[in-house]
Amino acid sequence: MRVGLFIPCYVDQFYPQIGVATLELLEKLGCEVHFPLNQTCCGQPMANSGFEHLTGGCNSLFIDNFEGFDYIVCPSGSCTLHIKEHLHEEKREEKASTIRKRVYELTEFLTDVLKVENLEANFPHRVGLHQSCHGQRGLKLAQMSELNAPFFSKPEQLLKQVKQLDLVSLSRKDECCGFGGTFCVTEEAISVRMGQDRVKDHEDKNVEFITGGDMSCLMHLEGILRRQQSPVKVIHIAEILNSTVK
Repeated sequence: MRVGLFIPCYVDQFYPQIGVATLELLEKLGCEVHFPLNQTCCGQPMANSGFEHLTGGCNSLFIDNFEGFDYIVCPSGSCTLHIKEHLHEEKREEKASTIRKRVYELTEFLTDVLKVENLEANFPHRVGLHQSCHGQRGLKLAQMSELNAPFFSKPEQLLKQVKQLDLVSLSRKDECCGFGGTFCVTEEAISVRMGQDRVKDHEDKNVEFITGGDMSCLMHLEGILRRQQSPVKVIHIAEILNSTVK
């Protein structure tokens, strides 16, 4: 199984350890992982700001980098959803369509494709899970609380396989953190208050770590935690799933 590793810009620039953890985790699970060195931004920031017509170069480069892989895996729900819904190129639409069907968010890939049921991971800490909007409502990684439907959560399914991890139940488990990409720039005050609400929910449950599948959301929460001088830390789910006792 040849897997192309798709790493978002902000992970590459600010949190490279998440890319490393994703690579190591996939290799532990038997995947042949490749990291195309020429990959850059997928175009999501421009598209979200109303300039999708300017993302043609991003789309072309993405196809150049990722055509030919059995699967493309990304440790970010928002970037994955962007490719699934917006990757197009008029002259290579068939290739773009194939890639759209082969791109997976990390936890989605682990549960739906690899069907992981026994992770050799150990993380002896009290953890709260932040379920990001793109993953939940776009990729359907977890059930939405407002629906009268059976509960499921692919990230929780994996975290419950981690030895010694104490996963807490939040009061409002699928509420937006307020990041929203450009929303946190254009609506800064609202974004901060929403983030403070999410942080409080975790702090009320005495968590040591807040985890999730989108480092962009966790980055937003991390900024609030630091300003409040909170001892709570953020950690991407890939780092937990790849963790071992040292």
